[in-house]
Amino acid sequence: MLSKFDDYPIHQTAEPVFHTASSDRFHYDRYWYNGHARDGSFYFGVGLCRYPNLGILDGSLSLAIDGRQYAFHGSCRAPHEPTDLTIGPMELQILEPMGRHRLLIAENETGISCDLVFTPRTACIEEGRQTLRNERHLVMDATRLDQFGFWAGWIRYDGRELKVDGETTFGLKDRSWGIRPVGDAYTGGAPLAEFQALHFNWVPIHWEDECSLAGWFEDAAGEQWHTDQAFLPHYASVDAIPGTNDPATRVWKGRVDHRLTMIPGTRRAGSGVITMNDRSGESLEITLEPVMWHRMKGLGYQHPEWGHGKWHGELKIAAESWTDADLDPLALENLHIQQVVVARCGDRVGHGVLEQMHIGPSASHGFSDWFDGAKA
Repeated sequence: MLSKFDDYPIHQTAEPVFHTASSDRFHYDRYWYNGHARDGSFYFGVGLCRYPNLGILDGSLSLAIDGRQYAFHGSCRAPHEPTDLTIGPMELQILEPMGRHRLLIAENETGISCDLVFTPRTACIEEGRQTLRNERHLVMDATRLDQFGFWAGWIRYDGRELKVDGETTFGLKDRSWGIRPVGDAYTGGAPLAEFQALHFNWVPIHWEDECSLAGWFEDAAGEQWHTDQAFLPHYASVDAIPGTNDPATRVWKGRVDHRLTMIPGTRRAGSGVITMNDRSGESLEITLEPVMWHRMKGLGYQHPEWGHGKWHGELKIAAESWTDADLDPLALENLHIQQVVVARCGDRVGHGVLEQMHIGPSASHGFSDWFDGAKA
């Protein structure tokens, strides 16, 4: 099956680009973005993903504001053309590769629509390959890139319109691809042992003079089996960014130490300190003050109905909203969150997010069971 990409010298196999090199049904190729106001008054996230071996394209827009969260979901049969990123009224436009992206949701029956443009302020950083196995097969094998920027445009929801100011709305683009559990769980073969505990934290921060990234995966014992640490200069305009990869980017290798103070009865940090460490001996301590949070189920993560890669038919769209105070913070679908944070490092003040997903026991965070909350 030929596509527009086949006119470029990018082939990695003898197959057209449409055909994946892996037959793993969990193969995915995702666009993900966040946006948050400098004053912490709102947060929104965007996800859109193609699952080539499932034949599905799905996407979501989720907005947290005034103690409530609103989510648009869409799913359809994946078009044969991979560059077609349209799901009913939802369309993602790549205005320039590694440059500006635009998200449109036309007026529709859900009452949620938008016109948003992401403009980068940094080059891209390629995170380390994330590989995880269970006792028998590969669970995750993915690459992710990150790029910092700003958002401008508007979002309409619940009869209101939110103006997204391009000067004060920080954002981040996250592209990832490879293998990750998506769609319906595989139940064939001999039963496997208990699910592995998984603890993920991710902290991208916009500072006045640069942007920083710290991320880590831990197991139940608190061992970090994957970390990412980087510092990227930012630029006044897209034209000033020195290409896809910036030679001025600094990448650190080492452990990320952390002291996250969990709110009793939850798996959400009420405050925290992280220390980025390089093998050279250099370190940097960052204090995090959360100001609001967003449940990632609004973008399909662990969502009981709109989970990633689920078949909903040829085309289906829907919307939902909830008051966060009404949710069970320890339900599986509510554990994965991003919090808008104010970051401090010496005299410097930054704005970013703290992403947390804690499933299972953890020696470093003090959890003894799969879904217990922090002790008072």
